[in-house]
Amino acid sequence: MMKEITLLIADDHPLFRQGVVDALSLEKDFQIIAQASNGEDAIAQIRALQPMVAIIDVNMPGMNGQQVTHQVTSDHLPTRVVLLTGYDDVEQAIHAVLAGAAGYCAKEIQPEVLSRTIRAVAEGKYAIAGNIFTRRELDAWIDEQMEGARKSYSEPGSPFHPLSDREMEVLSCVVRGMSNKEIAARLGISHQTVKNHVTSILRKFSVEDRTQAVVYALKRGWVKLQDTAAKHQE
Repeated sequence: MMKEITLLIADDHPLFRQGVVDALSLEKDFQIIAQASNGEDAIAQIRALQPMVAIIDVNMPGMNGQQVTHQVTSDHLPTRVVLLTGYDDVEQAIHAVLAGAAGYCAKEIQPEVLSRTIRAVAEGKYAIAGNIFTRRELDAWIDEQMEGARKSYSEPGSPFHPLSDREMEVLSCVVRGMSNKEIAARLGISHQTVKNHVTSILRKFSVEDRTQAVVYALKRGWVKLQDTAAKHQE
């Protein structure tokens, strides 16, 4: 008996979403239990139905795929997320992994490749940049991708960064996937002070969200990948 894999498909384009549904419905071990046309509906159905794998478009109006992924991770939901994108590049793939995605695939992926990806993700593996990784292999791949970018910023001794010591402490906690409330408790400061520090970090890095801040700092060597791995072990 094949293990049945329950799926949710979320995309704001009805024709594309139906195409994914039709293709995956041909697989005997897949059961599509929900569809969504926006991020808010996707996260509501993931909470209610807890599909094994959610196939989610990165670019949806309102709550986008990255935000849905981050919410699934923050809520410790068992669903594993595969993000589909029209703009596949390494930095965005790393951004997706740090948000908690288990897969990141271009929308032009062949149906049989998407099916293999879903099965690998359902087994606890990661499907990024056309590769299937274990967690250890994924961490090594990300570190390898970052190394080239890191070299151009490296300096003798401690690397330069524009953050204060306290902001670096907050960033280190953000890297580990901690919420503002958890950071406040860890550092013994108020929730509002944490929010102020996070806002300052985003402004100094000229980025829009916490995950982008982690990617930015990783590329420059201001935090190390080993710090991000800690969040997966806690």
